Amino acid sequence: MTRSVGIVIPAYHPDVDRLDAYVRALRDAVDPDEIRVELDAATPEVRAQIAALPVTLNEASSRRGKGAAITAGFEALSTDVMAFADADGSTPASSIADVVAPVVGGDADLAAGSRRHPDATIQSHQTVARRYLGDGFAWLARRLLDVHLYDYQCGAKALTADAWTRIRPHLREPGFAWDIELLAVADAVDCRIVEVPVVWEDRPESTVSPVETTLRLARGLLTSRHRARLIRNDRLHTILDRSRDSPPALVDRDHR
Repeated sequence: MTRSVGIVIPAYHPDVDRLDAYVRALRDAVDPDEIRVELDAATPEVRAQIAALPVTLNEASSRRGKGAAITAGFEALSTDVMAFADADGSTPASSIADVVAPVVGGDADLAAGSRRHPDATIQSHQTVARRYLGDGFAWLARRLLDVHLYDYQCGAKALTADAWTRIRPHLREPGFAWDIELLAVADAVDCRIVEVPVVWEDRPESTVSPVETTLRLARGLLTSRHRARLIRNDRLHTILDRSRDSPPALVDRDHR
């Protein structure tokens, strides 16, 4: 039996023309049952333009963060497989199809797209500073987390609805560190994880600050490691957690 697929696209100040082309390419390459755009803090003009696209649109009045937006989207989907892709289209639709394939085929519970995999194809490189910061973060993550990948932050991942059910109560990172937490928790709840090389093109017009984002990711990495160890009932991390005031899970927060 063919599994149904839903794709969530988190969007904040998106290029609507590019998003339109990307949505149509995703429909051709993946043929999903639903594409859902989670739009944050948009102008009325942008809202109207995206509402005209062949997507399901949900809008929040303020910026929720990438992780909170994807979480809201996954919670709204009723498909067998859930995937997300960044709105800038850095990972082309054909590569999103490659990421979805092992999950649809039953070969993995979660598939993570990878820009740093030896078989990945980089069509346009990041600046030297962004590349070194990204490589350094990936190196650190491989040494701190129990799941060892080449790339933790690529904006292309897919998982089964069952895996989401197991993972969702443990996710608390609303921003870019959500990807790391997703993978760390998925490994801790014994999901089968595969890494899929993708084609990738850097979008130099990104407004994300590489230094500030890397510092936030480093903090998120430590938090994700701690949370994964708690799930595994690690004695040391259980003791350390007694003095911490943990935020509620994303699924228990109001992200309108």
